Amino acid sequence: MDPETAGGAMERHLIRYSGRAAFTPEVIARAAGTSVFTESGRELLDFTSGQMSAILGHSHPEIVATVREQVAHLDHLHSGMLSRPVIDLTRRLAETLPDPLEKALLLTTGAEANEAAVRLAKLVTGRHEIVSFARSWHGMTQAASNATYSAGRKGYGPAAPGNFALPVPDRFHPDIVDAEGVLDWRRQLDLGFDLIDAQSVGSLAACLVEPILSSGGVIELPPGYLAALAQKCRERDMLLILDEAQTGLCRTGDWYAFDYDGVVPDILTLSKTLGAGLPLAAVLTSPEIEQQAYDRGFLFFTTHASDPLPAAVGNTVLDVLVRDHLDKRARELGTALRGQLHELATRHDVVGDVRGRGLLLGMELVGDQVLGAGGADRLGAAVTRRCFELGLHMNIVQLPGMGGTFRIAPPLTASDDEIARGVAILDQALTDAVRGL
Repeated sequence: MDPETAGGAMERHLIRYSGRAAFTPEVIARAAGTSVFTESGRELLDFTSGQMSAILGHSHPEIVATVREQVAHLDHLHSGMLSRPVIDLTRRLAETLPDPLEKALLLTTGAEANEAAVRLAKLVTGRHEIVSFARSWHGMTQAASNATYSAGRKGYGPAAPGNFALPVPDRFHPDIVDAEGVLDWRRQLDLGFDLIDAQSVGSLAACLVEPILSSGGVIELPPGYLAALAQKCRERDMLLILDEAQTGLCRTGDWYAFDYDGVVPDILTLSKTLGAGLPLAAVLTSPEIEQQAYDRGFLFFTTHASDPLPAAVGNTVLDVLVRDHLDKRARELGTALRGQLHELATRHDVVGDVRGRGLLLGMELVGDQVLGAGGADRLGAAVTRRCFELGLHMNIVQLPGMGGTFRIAPPLTASDDEIARGVAILDQALTDAVRGL
């Protein structure tokens, strides 16, 4: 089937599940390392690591070997059966984390992990209200989508009662500032919780947040913010749940993004990076919380809980991360990439901000100032198309009032040359797109 025929088949048979975002214009035939290849034979550098997940690149030989061996040996079991890959992975994950995060539940997706975490928090606290950021993305299942504010809320009927949005501490677009015009995040946080307290019926259970908001525009929390948020939770006997689907396992230059702030959550959720592109997620918490949940009959019994095949992949991911010191690699490569993006910003007036940590970076366009109202959105779409034409796959976040922000997250295994080549393509795409608008 040629690409045009395949495209026609997709139009006829595929439910368009990504809102109004367009699918890529060509069908992908295979992927290897930092590149994906279309059916027509074109190579695209992948600066999104698949769905922000493939931290070891595509078709990593050790993951391929693990899948081949494990699927022939032990792939799927009844969820009440345990296997050696599951036992090993839960132990090894605990060893990468500070106390008291010692108990793990292995699942499939980030939404499922957040669903389990919220369910756990509600059962243990005996309360039901959940706080999350106003630009959050935690998944599309029931509790996860109720805690998601960046998209997908309208048209589906009433959300579950007791979900509250907390203002985002965005230093590039500050909504509360001090005398110097700088974001006053402490006042913003205080006001946010004043409003939450006013709306609460006295049943605050947990705060579910990302340490770096990804779909919300790659917003890094200001230094001290996470500790202050944890204190707000303690004052209200709430649990702090950190969603590290995209930030966990070396992506930001630390094993976990919360390491940077020295704040240990009550519950941690992992997904995307844990399976390096395969469906694997985890919920981790303390023995005390796990015991309380068990005593109250905690139930999260799903078809693919504790499956051995993805657990075996997770063990291989940990092997590679540790052996190849990919936390250090992410710091070094991220520093180089950020420097190159800053250099682009000096030559392109439409680049307003570069932010993020490690290999999770954001580059925000400010096209409204150059191209008029709506210019950033139009420019972002044009740059994305031109990058694709030139051989680079990029992902842009478009949120009302903040223009377009590229989420730049190449694999941790990318080479220096691949990073430089991707930035060069982005440079050309910015030039061409501005000229074309």
